[in-house]
Amino acid sequence: MNKIVAGWLLILVFGLSEAWAQVPQVPQTIYFADMTLRLNAAARKEIQEYVDAQYSSQSHFQVKLDRVNLYMPVVERVLREEGVPEDFKFLVIQESSLIADAVSTSNAVGFWQFKKTSAEEVNLRVDREIDERKSIVAATRGAAAYLKKHYSYLNNWAITLVSYQMGLGGARNYYGGKYSGQRTMDIDRSTYWYLKKFLAHKIAYERQLNQMVSDGGYLHEYPVIGPTNLKKVASNLGVSEKHLIEYNKWAVRGTIPGDRTYVVTYILNGIVPERPVLADNSPVAKDEGLSPVKKNAQGYPQVTGNTNKARLPGQIRINGIKGILASGDSHSELAAQAEISVRKLRRTNDLKADDPIQTGKYYYTKRKKARAEVAEHIVQPGETLWGISQLYGIRLHSLMAKNRIYKDKQLLPGMVLRLRKYYKRNEPVSRVKLLPPAPKQATVKTRKPESPGNTRAPVRNTVLPENEAPEADSGPIFHQVQPGDTLYAISRKYMVSVQELKDWNNIGPDNILSVGQKLEIRKQIE
Repeated sequence: MNKIVAGWLLILVFGLSEAWAQVPQVPQTIYFADMTLRLNAAARKEIQEYVDAQYSSQSHFQVKLDRVNLYMPVVERVLREEGVPEDFKFLVIQESSLIADAVSTSNAVGFWQFKKTSAEEVNLRVDREIDERKSIVAATRGAAAYLKKHYSYLNNWAITLVSYQMGLGGARNYYGGKYSGQRTMDIDRSTYWYLKKFLAHKIAYERQLNQMVSDGGYLHEYPVIGPTNLKKVASNLGVSEKHLIEYNKWAVRGTIPGDRTYVVTYILNGIVPERPVLADNSPVAKDEGLSPVKKNAQGYPQVTGNTNKARLPGQIRINGIKGILASGDSHSELAAQAEISVRKLRRTNDLKADDPIQTGKYYYTKRKKARAEVAEHIVQPGETLWGISQLYGIRLHSLMAKNRIYKDKQLLPGMVLRLRKYYKRNEPVSRVKLLPPAPKQATVKTRKPESPGNTRAPVRNTVLPENEAPEADSGPIFHQVQPGDTLYAISRKYMVSVQELKDWNNIGPDNILSVGQKLEIRKQIE
């Protein structure tokens, strides 16, 4: 492990020296949320000055960049869970430089710089015992709620961003309905300064993300329900109380009350693991009471133009967006065929570097849209989020955010995915019956009957966590607590209740687990 960390640190140092050699330059076009922003020369010059200022001191930039890469995975995940465009992650850098107890001249506090009244409006607790403005998880969730509320009135993410500084009333008075519904904006000298400063932070940091921090650690989250205190939690986690106090300044007196779940954060060594969307925030689809059979809109993708020359650039449109029919089977071949860069090909089609190109399939050469022409899509067996996004010409992250579904394994046949509007938090996903498949002639193969002792129960149509619970026929089994385990996660893994886990294992009201502790699971796993 030490060799691995040392290797990453060498890569980090080399990468930073390379990055430092070239300050990012402001482009003519910036894509933000679901918008295209076009910058004139004066705006680019002004924003470039902000960018240059971020890079003016290498030591200062490195300290700030370490904080950014420490907290950013948490910020990104919470914004995804709440259905807010991930580009807003750069706003927390602008607001506080990710300093937990930052205080402004107007007495705004914390990561997202909330005043007390504004914090309480988004259900953040602020008193002598707890100040959730200093919790990266709670404050980001509060900021997301604040932004979504403003967007529901303004219908423009750029103006919503400005409203974070001037307030909803200020933004409505300043802009009226001028930009409502618009997805393209011109940025010039008269554009409000706060938006231009935000764009500078986006340009300065977006290529510096996902790096390992200098000390080789990442921020780990540990949900706790009190009453308890940081001293007890530190003892169970095997870290110092001083360490927890440093990274949990929201616990003003070091105590954790029992009124809600609080997230304790601390540093672990290694590379940030992939974090799933929190299960209790994901829309839930149930088998019971499915709506009647429903069909998808027909004729998608809609291909128009000179379809006889679909393999040539500029000849066809796919769902109204410029596209091409692939001839080659690699990113470089398709990019050359479309006369665009590989980077643009990947960006317009939400492709990763190792995603295959399929000959004879349609690909976009211009950016997809934030919403589709049709309102919804019924998930069919075997479909993927990427495939659905390509089918309708909707950006992958927009599809995910609208439905708060980020993994293909969360898709269930019959799920009704929204392509234009958002599912609200805790709103169940609609699900319908699928048309039965046409009958097929099947070759019957004989199988040796299983002995009664090897017979297994049928598999349930349930989305399980990545580490699935082992199957068992009867009797108790045991789970050894791993770093990051919580009672809630373990209960979901074994399909039992939190209270049952507590009763079976004599767990007290503080809900604290110790790494290595063995928990007895008495309920039969089907």
